[in-house]
Amino acid sequence: MATKVAQNTADATKRFDRHAEKLSLLPHHKESERASATTAVQALFVTPRDPVIETADGGRLPAVPLNEAQTLNKLKSEAEGRPSDAGLAAIGDAEAEHSKHTVTGQLAPNEVLEGGASEHKSSQSTEPEATLGSATPPSRTNPLFPPLPLYGPPTFMRNVHCNLFRCTSFFLSLGFLAVIVLGSAFTSIPLMLRHINLRLTGKDPDARRPFHEEEKKRKRARREAAKAWKERRRRRNSMDKAGDDSEEGDVGQSDGYTPTEGGDDPLICDVGYYARRVGLDIEEFKVQTEDGFIIQLWHVFNPKEYSPVSAEARRHHEPVVFPEKHIENGHVNGASGAQYRDGNRRYPVLLVHGLLQSSGAYCANDEDSLAFFLCKSGYDVWLGNNRCGFDPQHEMLAYSDPRMWAWNIRQMGVMDLPAIISRVLSETGFPKLGLVCHSQGTTETFVALAKEQRPDLGSKISVFCALAPAAYAGPLIGKMYFKFMRIISPGMFRIFFGIHAFIPFMMTMHSLLPGKLYGALGYRVFSFLFNWTDDRWEQDLRDRMFQFAPVYVSAESMRWWLGRECFAKQRCILATREEGQLEDEEDEDNDDSLFAGKSSRHTSSDDLSYKAARSRGRTAWYDEQVPPMAFWIAGSDDLVDGRRLLRRFERGREPHVRLVHSKIIEEYEHLDVIWAMDAIEKVGKEVREVIWRTASKESRDLCRIPVNCEDVRLD
Repeated sequence: MATKVAQNTADATKRFDRHAEKLSLLPHHKESERASATTAVQALFVTPRDPVIETADGGRLPAVPLNEAQTLNKLKSEAEGRPSDAGLAAIGDAEAEHSKHTVTGQLAPNEVLEGGASEHKSSQSTEPEATLGSATPPSRTNPLFPPLPLYGPPTFMRNVHCNLFRCTSFFLSLGFLAVIVLGSAFTSIPLMLRHINLRLTGKDPDARRPFHEEEKKRKRARREAAKAWKERRRRRNSMDKAGDDSEEGDVGQSDGYTPTEGGDDPLICDVGYYARRVGLDIEEFKVQTEDGFIIQLWHVFNPKEYSPVSAEARRHHEPVVFPEKHIENGHVNGASGAQYRDGNRRYPVLLVHGLLQSSGAYCANDEDSLAFFLCKSGYDVWLGNNRCGFDPQHEMLAYSDPRMWAWNIRQMGVMDLPAIISRVLSETGFPKLGLVCHSQGTTETFVALAKEQRPDLGSKISVFCALAPAAYAGPLIGKMYFKFMRIISPGMFRIFFGIHAFIPFMMTMHSLLPGKLYGALGYRVFSFLFNWTDDRWEQDLRDRMFQFAPVYVSAESMRWWLGRECFAKQRCILATREEGQLEDEEDEDNDDSLFAGKSSRHTSSDDLSYKAARSRGRTAWYDEQVPPMAFWIAGSDDLVDGRRLLRRFERGREPHVRLVHSKIIEEYEHLDVIWAMDAIEKVGKEVREVIWRTASKESRDLCRIPVNCEDVRLD
């Protein structure tokens, strides 16, 4: 009997080793110390549907398909002589309720999972001593989030395949990009001819711009400030050569902040430089996600009251979010926590950027940059960037490894956002922060907070301010070039755009072209793609705005947005197209019933409203852990449909969400919410007030009152 048990254990160990090899960093035949240290040992579930691989040395490898993670843990249990299905039959009430729903609603009672078991037959144990088998979550492929491809450790054949994809995608994606550039050039010809005609007739083609006079005024002021800066530099250099030690103080701005950079704008991709032009500065922190990516977090500060911390203190921590006592430790030892005293602290605010951008987008408008405005208003401002960005880094993977790029919006929401929030709270010592997101930043937050993703993240956010919220597709998704990406198969998509970064040639051009040429080209291309104009932006700053885009993103993430399976097909981030149509029909029926009920003697319209609200809330995306939300919707936005999202909340489909503010700015396009010349008046000041209004009393008591928020009462 003992011999049979030993034989079974030995067989299980061999099967475990074979399966672990294809999930490890390096193949096992490479008998080296590094290969042994980076062998896969178990799958850890960040959420019930998001496993990551832990290696022998404690490292993390990115997401793998659920069935592969389940198999690894099952074989590990068998190899260690433990029952592989321990705990699977027992289900707790919370987990049973959790497993009844998909992202988009309730499963049919007889729906079967990938593993073949009914949904109610499995659950995920949350006990710390539970077996790996009992940590296996229910497995189901959601149409909105199909499985990511599995790339094993580097072998000869895998390297051949990777190089083949890189070769085909280089030429095909370059051809696609060339078509886009040519299209933008051709569509610019009529505009150019109109401008020439106006010039020839003695008219100013820019006179039609809504802020034309203000633009001229600011341009003159900027030119005079640059001239004065050069003169001060010249006098200081002369004094240095003459050996004059007397100090000549820099002239501060009217708000009391002293710029430490100035002169003509060199158009560089450096948020710190543009912060110093307005009397602020920026330090960069590194953050490690739970799947091993190293991402950039920028901290905006006033150098007159804050000293940058050491490079060692800004390094990334372990891949753990919200560690034990992170609030207490951050309050005393954090970067901001250690430098601000109770009663004069700054309430933390995190800003997250949109698709193909970095958070430098919040720093491109001088004084009217949202990041600088909130900092000067009295907030502790942090700028979060998503994985890869300008500098792709992973704790274990190299740029050329396809596993480095096997991620989409789900991983950005479930992995990146919690890691960034955790680091900000650990550095500030607050239990919550205000979250401000634009475009794709709102998407990853909507996904992360969903009740089947990471709803507990809501307890760390005092308010979620969504600028141009991207949950439903706008009419732009039907454009020819987007339609092309939607009709090709996933295999053809990978042949065209590869399995690594999406059209990395764009970043190469960014490094080679002069800033002015790159800015002009970037505007024309993105204007052609996304159907917006610069009418409401300060034209003199437009080239600067495009120094912070594009960034490295994965081809898989672009396939999620534009491929045939996900957003472009479903036209929603958390509901299928069919579900959206059913909801529209249900809304119409409920509205008709409500209208009929108002004229009925026997049926109360309040009763009908209550029943309709209960019916609509059946497919809610969020549970009671969701934070308050505030929306600023661009009324002329063709890229996303913010009105439909607002209608979802107003019609009671999200009964747990408290919408504390909503506004539709009719004349605004997608980027106007952060770049329009009047964005601070129409968006920024309201964001400042909403963040303070929703902060807890305990946090408010610790903080200075933001500018012009003295009369803002707690919600």
